[in-house]
Amino acid sequence: MHEILTNMVHKRLQVYPLHSSVTLEEQNNVFLSPVPGYRKIILSTNIAESSVTVPDVKYVIDFCLTRTLVCDEDTNYQSLRLSWASKTSCDQRKGRAGRVSKGYCYRLIYKDFWDSSIPDHVIPEMLVGALAVSRQREDENPHDGELTFLGRVLAQLPVNQQLGKLIVLGHVFGCLDECLIIAASLSLKNFFVMPFRQHLDGYRNKVDFCGNSKSDCAALVEAFRAWQTCRQRGELRHPKDELDWGRLNYIQIKRIREVAELYEELKTRISQFNMHVDSRRPVMDQEYTYKQRFILQVVLAGAFYPNYFTFGQPDEEMAVRELAGKDPKTTIVVGGEMGSLLWGGGRLKHVPPYGFLYYKQLQSLFRQCGQVRSIVFDGAKAFVEFSRNPTERFKTLPAVYMAIKMSQLKVSLELSVHSAEEIEGKVQGGAVSKLRNTRVNVDFQKQTVDPAQVSFNTLDRSQMITDLLLTIDVTEVVEVGHFWGYRIDEKSSEILEKLTAEISRLKLVPLPVHPHPDLVCLAPFADSDKESYFRAQILYVSGNSAEVFFVDYGNRAHVALDVLMEIPCQFLELPFQALEFKICKMRPSARCLVCGEHWSGRASRRFSSLVSGRALLVKVFSVVHGVLHVDTYLSSALQGAINVRDVLVKEGYAELAEEPYESKQSHEVLKGLFSKSVEYVTDMSVPSPLKDDEKYVIRILLESFSSNKLGNPNCKAILHGPFNPYELKCHSLTRISKFRRVWIEKESINSVIISDSPEDLHQRMLVAASLSVNATGSTVLLRETSLMPHIPGLPALLSMLFAPVMELRVDRDGRCYTGVLCGLGWNPTTGAPVLPEHDMELAFDVQFSVEDVTEINILRAAINKLVCDGPNGSMCLGPERITQLQDNARQKLLGLFCPLKPREKIVPKWHEKPYEWNQVDLKLVMEQADRESSRGKNAFLYQLHKLIVLSS
Repeated sequence: MHEILTNMVHKRLQVYPLHSSVTLEEQNNVFLSPVPGYRKIILSTNIAESSVTVPDVKYVIDFCLTRTLVCDEDTNYQSLRLSWASKTSCDQRKGRAGRVSKGYCYRLIYKDFWDSSIPDHVIPEMLVGALAVSRQREDENPHDGELTFLGRVLAQLPVNQQLGKLIVLGHVFGCLDECLIIAASLSLKNFFVMPFRQHLDGYRNKVDFCGNSKSDCAALVEAFRAWQTCRQRGELRHPKDELDWGRLNYIQIKRIREVAELYEELKTRISQFNMHVDSRRPVMDQEYTYKQRFILQVVLAGAFYPNYFTFGQPDEEMAVRELAGKDPKTTIVVGGEMGSLLWGGGRLKHVPPYGFLYYKQLQSLFRQCGQVRSIVFDGAKAFVEFSRNPTERFKTLPAVYMAIKMSQLKVSLELSVHSAEEIEGKVQGGAVSKLRNTRVNVDFQKQTVDPAQVSFNTLDRSQMITDLLLTIDVTEVVEVGHFWGYRIDEKSSEILEKLTAEISRLKLVPLPVHPHPDLVCLAPFADSDKESYFRAQILYVSGNSAEVFFVDYGNRAHVALDVLMEIPCQFLELPFQALEFKICKMRPSARCLVCGEHWSGRASRRFSSLVSGRALLVKVFSVVHGVLHVDTYLSSALQGAINVRDVLVKEGYAELAEEPYESKQSHEVLKGLFSKSVEYVTDMSVPSPLKDDEKYVIRILLESFSSNKLGNPNCKAILHGPFNPYELKCHSLTRISKFRRVWIEKESINSVIISDSPEDLHQRMLVAASLSVNATGSTVLLRETSLMPHIPGLPALLSMLFAPVMELRVDRDGRCYTGVLCGLGWNPTTGAPVLPEHDMELAFDVQFSVEDVTEINILRAAINKLVCDGPNGSMCLGPERITQLQDNARQKLLGLFCPLKPREKIVPKWHEKPYEWNQVDLKLVMEQADRESSRGKNAFLYQLHKLIVLSS
């Protein structure tokens, strides 16, 4: 309704939304006096019933409806239900009008309905409490329980049960401060601002705060600490400075102050239970920050069990076709056949004929996302490719996420265009019509508009590869297995020497434009005390200097802006000689993922020591989006050729992995090419006369458009998208929500998730702090989500670690575990599950052993030791003992998730009777010795799991 009223431009309306999620600034807008001649309209929820009074309201239009938060007793899922408001509420709404003059209230229901069906009052909203389920005897009520030490802690905290559990687990694993910040933040209104018209900027800001953690909760911690740090430095001494900081960082200062008050109160309350924030960190542990981030993610999974979700796998072959050979990590698609016949009122949904004429319009639409490098127009679609920094690791660009977010926010992609008939009628007597279906590439880096072929990635850079065995010099290591270099064979050296000599003979001219990222120019580099100019791409500009990347060698340097020179057009035609390499069939080990940004610091140092500044022999496996996937060999006098991947796997830094579909596809093509003559490979780059003819017509069309010979555009094209075929959709792991549609709230960092490694079939996992269902129960909405690291077997490990009860599944021969059923177990008397809705059935995709289950039990016992050991819990322990127990729990947790040897990959096998308990022969079940249970009724947070003995 807001959008409809806002777009009624001739009605002279000023429309303001008013609900609890709008920012305080936006709320204040409702008090502004309207511009003379305009009418002010406020679209309000029931927030106006008691929270807000606007003095100049004259008319109230009441639908007599309300949304009430309802909590299902059985599932604990919350939902907002649409229902009739009470007469009391409606009278409150009526009272909003006529504060300063006569007012009117219009209720949009029949008077008879008001008298007979509208209730006088409504039942107040109430939540279901926490359940305490113990190990039952037949004569015992499963919901009975004593108030344990843990229970007393939770009872003293002014937060819900899950957030109380978060604080307790934070104490156990030494991340208490982070958990207190999260608990305080999630108990109050979110302090992050997502303004209605600046939602994309607010989302980008939140993503920046979370770093690489992909967690809304981590973003809350980092933003809170950034605010705290600025205050401690005295930078926010004046209220205006603090408000300005809040606007800049999309944070509401009033709300973050409320969080700070609750944070301090929680610290005070838990101190009486001998729980204290420890700000110390190990002096020698360079990996502490990364380990702390991972441990916090595990603690979040423990606190918010069973709000676990996983993802479907994208169809790689279909996705490659949909992207027509473009890189999914840098590219989004707009237009497409969807809606291509919709021509209502001069509007269409696909890219119009001769779409390349409007490339500047399309570029400007995505400027807020990132630097557009190229746009390929292909029939009804356009492929928009963003610039990738060649010295950053392979990952889906933030610009791609921002573009997909635009689609999610329904940001209109509108172009002003000409009809095809109009163009063909005015240019060359219709001779341009043959360009209707021509694929055209607009390269903003080289400033060219040319006809393009559908490459499907097979020969884009392999034209430079005349042999599958190359000798190279490594010049720049990006990360483990990813590096740049150049060929040092005789022919390549000759090309580089000739290029350098030609540049040295040029009369250098300063840049005609201000330096900006992606611009190719000439930059100096000193080698052996001799400075020469080389072709370079600007990576970024900072003050009076820039970082540049030398496109013929692969290294980078910082240079002053005033020494950058213009590059003549003819020097852009020769392909860049630097080559980008990625070691194939390799991924980081679990330890690397936990102890670093994708790769640990130790792994990075080890890889650099192996390859930096030396000649390597590489064997090309494939070429994917210009990157050579290779086997890399070191030459050793004693051992001969040593495969670098084998060294990294043996030392525990890496593990073997599948290659992506595109890489396998390219590998087959290269095998076919190199089984023929080398001349066949190089001849494929010869330009055809047909392409030259198309280039000429394209130039004529562009000149006609820019000189306005076509007149003003008379049609509107509102493009479908943007989209990316590798975007992931998630589904629940719990039984009750397995077949429900899952939505992630649009304010969440994870509202857009794109697969970086679709070839890796191991399950990924998402944890939600809270969730609700819609009124019909068909859709689950997730809030405050955290995407877990992509560690093989992680969903199963987390489920087994934090499930109250689990039952292992074994194969028919009883030789190995195939999966697990997690939940609250089953009632021995009736045989029925205690809470079937929250049961989770998982099939293992890696091999778990008896030792793994034993380690899980040891870790559960370590948690119990800190929070449930005796009637007073940790109150009787000294600080040294608590620190010792915390360190022990942390080490055991890291050991469980980061084994020295990777767990073996297996094909998942689903149990023939999913969600059914008591499926194991009791003779094979081994009870764990639980000495503490002899003290009486089980008061532990986690009981020990039953082991199933395997056949040898």
